[in-house]
Amino acid sequence: MGKTMREVLDISAYLVVGPENTGGRPVREIIRAALHAGFTCVQIRSKEASARELIELLREAAEEIAAAGASERVALLADDRLDVVLAARKMGIKADGVHVGQSDVPPEICRAYLGEEAVVGLSARTDELIAYVREADVSAVDYFGAGPLHETATKPDCGLDSEGNIITRSFAEIRELAQASKIPVVVGGGVKLTDIPPLAQTGVDGFFVVSAVAGAPDPGKAAAELVKAWRENARKS
Repeated sequence: MGKTMREVLDISAYLVVGPENTGGRPVREIIRAALHAGFTCVQIRSKEASARELIELLREAAEEIAAAGASERVALLADDRLDVVLAARKMGIKADGVHVGQSDVPPEICRAYLGEEAVVGLSARTDELIAYVREADVSAVDYFGAGPLHETATKPDCGLDSEGNIITRSFAEIRELAQASKIPVVVGGGVKLTDIPPLAQTGVDGFFVVSAVAGAPDPGKAAAELVKAWRENARKS
Protein backbone atom coordinates (compact mmCIF):
# COMPACT_ATOMS: atom_id res chain seq x y z
CA MET A 1 0.00 0.00 0.00
CA GLY A 2 1.37 3.40 -1.03
CA LYS A 3 1.76 6.38 1.24
CA THR A 4 -1.14 8.76 1.77
CA MET A 5 -1.09 12.29 0.39
CA ARG A 6 -0.83 13.51 3.96
CA GLU A 7 2.40 11.53 4.37
CA VAL A 8 3.99 12.77 1.13
CA LEU A 9 2.67 16.35 1.31
CA ASP A 10 5.06 18.83 -0.32
CA ILE A 11 4.14 22.50 0.09
CA SER A 12 7.43 23.88 -1.24
CA ALA A 13 5.90 25.32 -4.44
CA TYR A 14 2.21 25.99 -3.84
CA LEU A 15 -0.13 27.46 -6.46
CA VAL A 16 -3.36 29.18 -5.43
CA VAL A 17 -5.65 29.90 -8.37
CA GLY A 18 -9.20 30.68 -9.41
CA PRO A 19 -10.88 32.11 -12.51
CA GLU A 20 -10.56 35.71 -11.30
CA ASN A 21 -6.74 35.43 -11.21
CA THR A 22 -5.88 34.25 -14.73
CA GLY A 23 -6.49 37.28 -16.94
CA GLY A 24 -9.24 35.43 -18.74
CA ARG A 25 -7.18 32.33 -19.47
CA PRO A 26 -8.49 28.86 -18.53
CA VAL A 27 -7.55 27.85 -14.98
CA ARG A 28 -6.49 24.41 -16.20
CA GLU A 29 -3.86 26.00 -18.50
CA ILE A 30 -2.28 27.81 -15.56
CA ILE A 31 -2.27 24.61 -13.49
CA ARG A 32 -0.75 22.63 -16.37
CA ALA A 33 2.06 25.17 -16.74
CA ALA A 34 2.77 25.20 -13.00
CA LEU A 35 2.85 21.40 -12.78
CA HIS A 36 5.21 21.17 -15.74
CA ALA A 37 7.49 23.66 -13.95
CA GLY A 38 7.58 21.54 -10.80
CA PHE A 39 4.89 22.99 -8.54
CA THR A 40 4.02 20.58 -5.75
CA CYS A 41 0.61 21.65 -4.45
CA VAL A 42 -2.51 23.20 -6.01
CA GLN A 43 -5.30 25.05 -4.22
CA ILE A 44 -8.50 26.11 -5.98
CA ARG A 45 -9.67 29.40 -4.48
CA SER A 46 -12.48 31.63 -5.70
CA LYS A 47 -14.84 33.93 -3.88
CA GLU A 48 -16.88 34.39 -7.07
CA ALA A 49 -17.39 30.85 -8.37
CA SER A 50 -20.46 28.84 -7.40
CA ALA A 51 -20.19 25.47 -5.69
CA ARG A 52 -20.74 23.67 -9.00
CA GLU A 53 -18.14 25.81 -10.73
CA LEU A 54 -15.67 25.02 -7.95
CA ILE A 55 -16.38 21.30 -8.30
CA GLU A 56 -15.70 21.57 -12.04
CA LEU A 57 -12.45 23.44 -11.34
CA LEU A 58 -11.41 20.66 -8.98
CA ARG A 59 -12.23 18.12 -11.69
CA GLU A 60 -10.11 19.98 -14.24
CA ALA A 61 -7.24 20.38 -11.77
CA ALA A 62 -7.36 16.68 -10.86
CA GLU A 63 -7.27 15.81 -14.57
CA GLU A 64 -4.21 17.99 -15.11
CA ILE A 65 -2.45 16.52 -12.08
CA ALA A 66 -3.22 13.00 -13.36
CA ALA A 67 -2.03 13.89 -16.87
CA ALA A 68 1.26 15.05 -15.33
CA GLY A 69 1.60 11.69 -13.58
CA ALA A 70 1.50 13.46 -10.24
CA SER A 71 -1.70 12.24 -8.58
CA GLU A 72 0.22 10.48 -5.81
CA ARG A 73 2.51 13.41 -4.97
CA VAL A 74 0.79 16.74 -5.80
CA ALA A 75 -1.98 17.60 -3.36
CA LEU A 76 -5.17 19.19 -4.69
CA LEU A 77 -7.02 21.33 -2.14
CA ALA A 78 -9.99 23.67 -2.08
CA ASP A 79 -10.00 26.92 -0.15
CA ASP A 80 -12.63 27.25 2.59
CA ARG A 81 -15.20 24.91 1.05
CA LEU A 82 -15.44 21.62 2.92
CA ASP A 83 -18.81 21.07 1.21
CA VAL A 84 -17.25 21.37 -2.24
CA VAL A 85 -14.49 18.89 -1.40
CA LEU A 86 -17.00 16.38 -0.04
CA ALA A 87 -19.21 16.78 -3.12
CA ALA A 88 -16.26 16.45 -5.49
CA ARG A 89 -15.11 13.28 -3.76
CA LYS A 90 -18.62 11.85 -3.98
CA MET A 91 -18.46 12.51 -7.73
CA GLY A 92 -15.22 10.59 -8.09
CA ILE A 93 -12.87 13.56 -8.22
CA LYS A 94 -9.51 13.13 -6.46
CA ALA A 95 -9.65 16.12 -4.12
CA ASP A 96 -7.06 15.63 -1.38
CA GLY A 97 -8.25 18.11 1.22
CA VAL A 98 -9.10 21.64 2.25
CA HIS A 99 -7.44 24.84 3.39
CA VAL A 100 -9.37 26.85 5.95
CA GLY A 101 -9.04 30.23 7.59
CA GLN A 102 -9.67 31.26 11.16
CA SER A 103 -13.33 32.07 10.46
CA ASP A 104 -14.08 28.98 8.35
CA VAL A 105 -15.16 25.47 9.39
CA PRO A 106 -12.75 24.40 12.17
CA PRO A 107 -9.94 22.08 11.04
CA GLU A 108 -10.97 19.32 13.47
CA ILE A 109 -14.42 19.25 11.81
CA CYS A 110 -12.80 19.09 8.38
CA ARG A 111 -10.65 16.22 9.60
CA ALA A 112 -13.69 14.38 10.98
CA TYR A 113 -15.49 14.59 7.63
CA LEU A 114 -12.51 14.03 5.31
CA GLY A 115 -10.72 11.32 7.27
CA GLU A 116 -7.20 10.74 8.53
CA GLU A 117 -5.61 10.54 5.09
CA ALA A 118 -6.80 13.97 3.91
CA VAL A 119 -4.74 17.16 3.95
CA VAL A 120 -6.01 20.00 6.13
CA GLY A 121 -4.25 23.37 6.01
CA LEU A 122 -4.97 26.35 8.26
CA SER A 123 -4.24 30.04 7.82
CA ALA A 124 -2.28 31.13 10.87
CA ARG A 125 -3.82 33.90 12.94
CA THR A 126 -2.53 37.37 12.08
CA ASP A 127 -2.58 38.86 15.58
CA GLU A 128 0.08 37.53 17.95
CA LEU A 129 1.27 35.23 15.19
CA ILE A 130 4.33 33.69 16.83
CA ALA A 131 2.56 33.00 20.12
CA TYR A 132 -0.37 31.52 18.22
CA VAL A 133 1.65 29.02 16.17
CA ARG A 134 3.64 28.02 19.24
CA GLU A 135 0.52 27.31 21.32
CA ALA A 136 -2.15 26.28 18.77
CA ASP A 137 -3.66 22.82 18.79
CA VAL A 138 -2.37 21.38 15.52
CA SER A 139 -3.55 17.80 16.00
CA ALA A 140 -5.94 18.11 13.03
CA VAL A 141 -3.71 20.38 10.89
CA ASP A 142 -0.97 19.46 8.43
CA TYR A 143 0.50 22.89 7.72
CA PHE A 144 0.09 26.60 8.43
CA GLY A 145 -0.34 29.22 5.73
CA ALA A 146 1.09 32.59 6.78
CA GLY A 147 1.46 36.05 5.34
CA PRO A 148 1.18 38.38 3.67
CA LEU A 149 4.76 39.10 2.81
CA HIS A 150 3.54 42.20 0.94
CA GLU A 151 0.17 43.87 0.46
CA THR A 152 -1.63 41.96 -2.28
CA ALA A 153 -4.51 42.83 -4.57
CA THR A 154 -5.62 39.19 -4.91
CA LYS A 155 -6.57 39.05 -1.24
CA PRO A 156 -6.85 42.62 0.10
CA ASP A 157 -8.16 41.46 3.49
CA CYS A 158 -5.16 39.20 4.05
CA GLY A 159 -3.21 40.06 7.17
CA LEU A 160 -5.60 42.51 8.81
CA ASP A 161 -5.26 43.08 12.52
CA SER A 162 -8.21 43.64 14.87
CA GLU A 163 -8.34 47.33 13.91
CA GLY A 164 -8.28 46.68 10.16
CA ASN A 165 -4.64 47.60 9.59
CA ILE A 166 -2.60 45.46 7.20
CA ILE A 167 0.21 43.57 8.88
CA THR A 168 2.95 42.36 6.56
CA ARG A 169 5.67 39.94 7.58
CA SER A 170 9.39 40.61 7.67
CA PHE A 171 11.85 37.85 6.87
CA ALA A 172 13.02 37.98 10.50
CA GLU A 173 9.46 37.31 11.67
CA ILE A 174 9.10 34.48 9.18
CA ARG A 175 12.33 32.90 10.42
CA GLU A 176 11.00 33.07 13.99
CA LEU A 177 7.69 31.62 12.80
CA ALA A 178 9.44 28.67 11.16
CA GLN A 179 11.31 27.93 14.38
CA ALA A 180 8.18 28.28 16.54
CA SER A 181 5.80 26.13 14.50
CA LYS A 182 5.32 22.45 15.28
CA ILE A 183 4.09 21.81 11.72
CA PRO A 184 5.26 22.92 8.26
CA VAL A 185 4.71 26.54 7.21
CA VAL A 186 4.04 27.97 3.74
CA VAL A 187 4.30 31.74 3.23
CA GLY A 188 2.77 33.95 0.56
CA GLY A 189 0.97 37.17 -0.10
CA GLY A 190 2.42 39.24 -2.93
CA VAL A 191 5.48 36.97 -3.26
CA LYS A 192 7.66 37.77 -6.28
CA LEU A 193 10.70 36.03 -7.75
CA THR A 194 13.10 38.36 -5.90
CA ASP A 195 11.53 37.32 -2.58
CA ILE A 196 12.21 33.61 -3.04
CA PRO A 197 15.92 33.45 -2.07
CA PRO A 198 15.53 35.26 1.29
CA LEU A 199 12.23 33.47 1.97
CA ALA A 200 13.79 30.06 1.30
CA GLN A 201 16.57 30.86 3.73
CA THR A 202 14.17 31.51 6.64
CA GLY A 203 13.57 27.79 7.10
CA VAL A 204 9.88 27.77 6.12
CA ASP A 205 8.71 24.81 4.08
CA GLY A 206 7.46 26.62 1.00
CA PHE A 207 5.99 29.63 -0.76
CA PHE A 208 2.53 30.16 -2.18
CA VAL A 209 1.69 32.44 -5.09
CA VAL A 210 -1.34 33.57 -7.04
CA SER A 211 -0.50 36.47 -9.36
CA ALA A 212 3.18 35.63 -9.77
CA VAL A 213 2.13 32.64 -11.89
CA ALA A 214 -1.58 33.04 -12.77
CA GLY A 215 -1.14 36.68 -13.77
CA ALA A 216 2.20 36.31 -15.54
CA PRO A 217 2.47 36.85 -19.32
CA ASP A 218 4.13 33.41 -19.53
CA PRO A 219 2.89 31.36 -16.54
CA GLY A 220 5.14 28.39 -17.33
CA LYS A 221 8.29 30.51 -17.45
CA ALA A 222 7.33 32.38 -14.28
CA ALA A 223 6.57 29.13 -12.45
CA ALA A 224 9.86 27.54 -13.53
CA GLU A 225 11.85 30.56 -12.32
CA LEU A 226 10.15 30.44 -8.93
CA VAL A 227 10.76 26.69 -8.49
CA LYS A 228 14.40 27.02 -9.57
CA ALA A 229 15.03 29.89 -7.15
CA TRP A 230 13.43 27.98 -4.28
CA ARG A 231 15.41 24.80 -4.93
CA GLU A 232 18.68 26.71 -5.18
CA ASN A 233 18.18 28.58 -1.92
CA ALA A 234 16.14 26.38 0.43
CA ARG A 235 17.82 25.27 3.64
CA LYS A 236 21.06 27.15 2.91
CA SER A 237 20.68 29.37 5.93
